[in-house]
Amino acid sequence: MLVDGMALLFRGFFATAFRGNFMKTSEGMPTNGVYQFLRYFLDAVHTFEPTHVICCWDMGSKTFRTEMYADYKANRDKPPVELIPQFDLAKQVVDHFNMPNIGLENYEADDCIGTLAKIYAKDHEVTILTGDQDILQLVDDGIRVAIMKKGQGNYDLFHQHNFYEKKGIQPKQIIDLKGLMGDPSDNYPGVKGIGEKTALKLIQEHGSIDALIANINTLPKGVQTKIKTNMDMLLLSRSLAEIKCNVPITCELDRALWNYDRERIIGTFESLEWKYLDKLV
Repeated sequence: MLVDGMALLFRGFFATAFRGNFMKTSEGMPTNGVYQFLRYFLDAVHTFEPTHVICCWDMGSKTFRTEMYADYKANRDKPPVELIPQFDLAKQVVDHFNMPNIGLENYEADDCIGTLAKIYAKDHEVTILTGDQDILQLVDDGIRVAIMKKGQGNYDLFHQHNFYEKKGIQPKQIIDLKGLMGDPSDNYPGVKGIGEKTALKLIQEHGSIDALIANINTLPKGVQTKIKTNMDMLLLSRSLAEIKCNVPITCELDRALWNYDRERIIGTFESLEWKYLDKLV
């Protein structure tokens, strides 16, 4: 199982912080995000029963995508001050489970997940745990994606046999779909004036952005104009949307065996003044 660490941590933080519940230790260290991160994570372990687990992280806001497009994710607020110290704390707790923390400067966690998933799927079944729909493009032979839904323990599981039924396109076509419609959360526009409904119809009918461009004169005049006017941004948005699956990282599976010292974990929980989590390990 490959875990999108940042997705779980942010989800856990905001799920518990909206009422000002930051769960601080007696020394004033906020822990709510990491506590909820572990509840999500351990539930997924019990649900999917992986033999090996790796947690992947973003390593900063600057990546090759911000070099390509300066406004990439520029619309996002800075993390709340209560969350900032929990980034390192989350990695420390993950390490106490004898679970690898993987991340690479200049790349996003998605790129690390994509690279490792492709490597391991050659000989193993891989489950990716995330709340990020972008990762659906990785669904393939031996790779399934568990999207976390509202509430704990609820997952939307995507694999090759149900993907088309759920989405109406193939996994790799997610990249072209986002190239056309853009992504407001990542702050790139795609083709101005083409929304999700139109983008989906175009990809279903033509298969890819390349095919659209090759047959552009057969498209409705309005769509032609929008694509021709925004051609550079269309191609850039497609590049931004694509998860890179060849980044220079490795992680031997022996390092990721799901096997931890329960007493050590209980000690970690006690040091952070957490109750009830010991029932989950």
